[in-house]
Amino acid sequence: MAKKDQIKITQIKSRIGYKPAAKQTLDALGLRKMNQTVVKTDTPAIRGMINKIAYLLKVEDA
Repeated sequence: MAKKDQIKITQIKSRIGYKPAAKQTLDALGLRKMNQTVVKTDTPAIRGMINKIAYLLKVEDA
């Protein structure tokens, strides 16, 4: 079985002052605090969430 690609997602800006949808997307990605990093499998659903709030995140290959 092939290993899935992983990506590291880091929240680089505060959620304060942004719309509730952006905050919910951060929660769905598992990001609760600034400079917190999570590792997720690179799927179209995750990429869609990242694209919606790209201005709050930094994305790298894991």
